[in-house]
Amino acid sequence: MRFSKKSFLLRTLLSLALGASAMSAARADVSLLNVSYDVTREFYKDYNAAFARHWKQTTGETVTINQSHGGSSKQAGSVVAGLAADVITMNQANDIDILAERGGLVPADWAKRLPNNSAPTTSVTVILVRKGNPKQIKDWVDLAKPGVSVVIPNPKTSGNGRYTYLAAWGSVIKSGGNPKQARDLVQRLFANVPVFDGGGRAATTTFAQRQIGDALVTFESEVPLIRNEFGGDYQVVYPKHTVLAENPVSVVDKVVDKKGTRKQAEAYLKYLWSDEGQAIAAKHNLRPRSDKVLAQYKAAFLQIPTFTVDEVFGGWKKAQAEHFNDGATYDQIIAAGRAGR
Repeated sequence: MRFSKKSFLLRTLLSLALGASAMSAARADVSLLNVSYDVTREFYKDYNAAFARHWKQTTGETVTINQSHGGSSKQAGSVVAGLAADVITMNQANDIDILAERGGLVPADWAKRLPNNSAPTTSVTVILVRKGNPKQIKDWVDLAKPGVSVVIPNPKTSGNGRYTYLAAWGSVIKSGGNPKQARDLVQRLFANVPVFDGGGRAATTTFAQRQIGDALVTFESEVPLIRNEFGGDYQVVYPKHTVLAENPVSVVDKVVDKKGTRKQAEAYLKYLWSDEGQAIAAKHNLRPRSDKVLAQYKAAFLQIPTFTVDEVFGGWKKAQAEHFNDGATYDQIIAAGRAGR
């Protein structure tokens, strides 16, 4: 009997230990990597903390989200090259499309998996000028005038730069002009760029800290950050027509399936559409998709005429091929500008 009781006790202790170990494994810490574009650091820092609290309260599991930021195309290229991103959060669809095209990391129809073509927020491209607007810049055409210096990140590496190019080009089309006139405006505008930084945050530093340029073209969401960091000696110019920047997101399927983090990664992205996620976006001057949250922050977002890349350029794939691929229109414009110097 003594042996039997001892064996029973040992079996019970072992069973309890295994159960505790299983529970611990089920609630083990999980780490995600969000690879994002250049000017979302502050937004995702706040959003990550909110999601981690939500996930802990909902599941009991601790999740840590790490961030990586840079020029959007460079970031996307890093994921294709092997950077193990659980999620990718970009400012244009073609920087996620390349994950499908070059590495099979996501399915071709990734944008259909979440609402709003998987873009939980938007922004608009605006012009930031120095206090008093000494060069009297009011629209895209003013950036193309002789004697005006414009800071724009490199469209070959930065979604911010590509949106600037498309905003200026599309403004001509929306005003009744033709592609030849649009190309002429863009060529003159980009001839006024003294330095092409790799991403939006580097361009901000060039303009605000190094005091280079009469104007900076950037996302509306970046303006409060510039004012907070560098002071209020700037003012925003909303062009007559500008482009709507849609910010798509996706899990990186091959990575999450290998790591076993799909459940957490999908929940992380879906929570961007929650009231809390949308409110955090609005506080960081990203335009929320939620009508309810947008109404709460209505005063922060000027209602202006915008156009989409789909509307004017036939979508990002077509815009990329015609304007930004090697040897396409942007490269021709830059080459022509150099030849004219």
